[in-house]
Amino acid sequence: MAKSTFETATSSSGSGSGSGIPPIETYDEKPAEEQNVVRRLVDSFKRNDGLHITQKGQIGANGQVFDVESAALATAESPLARKLKGRHLQMIAIGGSIGTGLFVGSGKALQQGGPASLLIAFSLIGAMLFCTVQALGEMAVLLPVAGSFSAYSTRFLDPAWGFAMGWNYAMQWLIVLPLEIVAAAITIKYWDSPISPAVWVTIFLLTIISINLVGVQGYGEAEFVFSIIKVIAVIGFIVLGIILNIGGGKNAEYIGGRYWTSPGAFNNGFKGLCSVFVIAAFAFAGTELVGLAAAETTNPRKSLPTAVKQVFWRICLFYIVSLTLIGLLVPYTDPRLIGQSGSDAKASPFVIAIKNAAITGLDSVMNVVIMISVLSVGNSSVYGSSRTLAALAEQGQAPRFLAYIDRRGRPLNAIAVASAFGLLAYLAASSKENDAFTWLQALSGLSSIFTWGSICLAHIRFRRAWRIQGHSLNELAFRSQAGVTGSWIGFLFNVLVLLAQFWTGLSPVKPQYAPAISGASAHLKSFFQAYLAAPFVLVCYGGYKIMYRTPVMRCKDMDLKTGVRELNLGELLAEEELERAAWPKWKKAYKFLC
Repeated sequence: MAKSTFETATSSSGSGSGSGIPPIETYDEKPAEEQNVVRRLVDSFKRNDGLHITQKGQIGANGQVFDVESAALATAESPLARKLKGRHLQMIAIGGSIGTGLFVGSGKALQQGGPASLLIAFSLIGAMLFCTVQALGEMAVLLPVAGSFSAYSTRFLDPAWGFAMGWNYAMQWLIVLPLEIVAAAITIKYWDSPISPAVWVTIFLLTIISINLVGVQGYGEAEFVFSIIKVIAVIGFIVLGIILNIGGGKNAEYIGGRYWTSPGAFNNGFKGLCSVFVIAAFAFAGTELVGLAAAETTNPRKSLPTAVKQVFWRICLFYIVSLTLIGLLVPYTDPRLIGQSGSDAKASPFVIAIKNAAITGLDSVMNVVIMISVLSVGNSSVYGSSRTLAALAEQGQAPRFLAYIDRRGRPLNAIAVASAFGLLAYLAASSKENDAFTWLQALSGLSSIFTWGSICLAHIRFRRAWRIQGHSLNELAFRSQAGVTGSWIGFLFNVLVLLAQFWTGLSPVKPQYAPAISGASAHLKSFFQAYLAAPFVLVCYGGYKIMYRTPVMRCKDMDLKTGVRELNLGELLAEEELERAAWPKWKKAYKFLC
């Protein structure tokens, strides 16, 4: 039986004084070690006052002036915990964003555009994204700002555009959480579960919140495990798909390129191809989280370039190869591709391909993988939105209370707000679950295009400012392999995708097994379901621009000093050369590629 400090002290003083006072009666208490654990747990939620946060009233306080230098300092010196390791970042890069966009959304893309359009659109978006992530990697290694890519727009483009991009990105991930949980609840219906969807929503939501409350290490470990499962599943499907295509299934029937001939390689012509672009963008959403995680790695100079390289292999292997096999195994005329909604697992071409092969039980295994992917993306959504909200608050572009960082480096208030958005997932228990999914997807659908375009443009402006202010490329710890040319390609391609989506929003592709859209109200609904993110971005940008009259940043005035991670490049390069010299040939080849 343990005594409290007070009781022990009183008893000692009483016996020591010889007063004859009997010892105070004690009660059962927790052991000291257990008390310390509880106290540490409670204390971890308190604000960390020892770390710098933007000083009150510095940024935009007078409603006229936006202090870009203070905003840069705030995000650079953010107290977010830098506990992600290289293996976390690499697995986030490899499998972080593989979710319903690939496993389920590809079915809608196949139906609307055919196998050739599916392959072309995903390849072009993948190439554009490779250039984007390379540009992001260059800026993130030099300036590993915490929380949001909007910090680069604020610093290198226009604070008003940074505000718009910050809230665009935050809204994208805030909406993705309920969207993915609704998708998970609908996926459960594959097994005709009698349990109410509200129960599954509660389980999924509490799981995701718990992982994020553990801190960035919890997020990293969870994504590490989730990504391994997804990667194994995709590789397994690729092997199975090749076997099935050459006649190795139960039917022992050679398929080859039959479905590219009949019903054909394209569906709905050029419009069908354009309609696939935004589906591909939704499928790739989250790839840029590699850059967001940069500020929370112990050594971004070493871990980020490796992770950025691996994005290329994820695009090639997990998307292009698997979708090539999908186009070979499933015809775009298959009526099962038209699910109840974009989240209907029965409409997954991966599941359809397995069911066509009559392999018992494997379709359920694939659905479990889809559900794990949904949880993974939901987990990433809380991480992404909470860090973005904290960064916006540090720059004075969001309510100040969102900048609260506790002693374990968690943006607690931002996590609470992100988790609250998850309550929208209870719409899955209503009769309007499919409508809810459609509109939630509409708000987040184009967000990634705006984000990627802004990253490319910020990199173009950064490189110009870097040259004008007298710096050389040799000073950069990591250089984009695609260079400024790649950023121009990425930026222009994002603009083209926005134009293509505007066209297909006004004049949508005719559904194959449903009546054509007719009437002004139906066309208006179709347009906003395709383009809802654009008005949101324009309202944010225009409102902030009018209110604060922020200037477009000039290259000679851009801040290229605040937050730069000081690295002795000469020593680092010499150490790396010695380390590389000791590698065997296989490791040199691996490191060159990955």
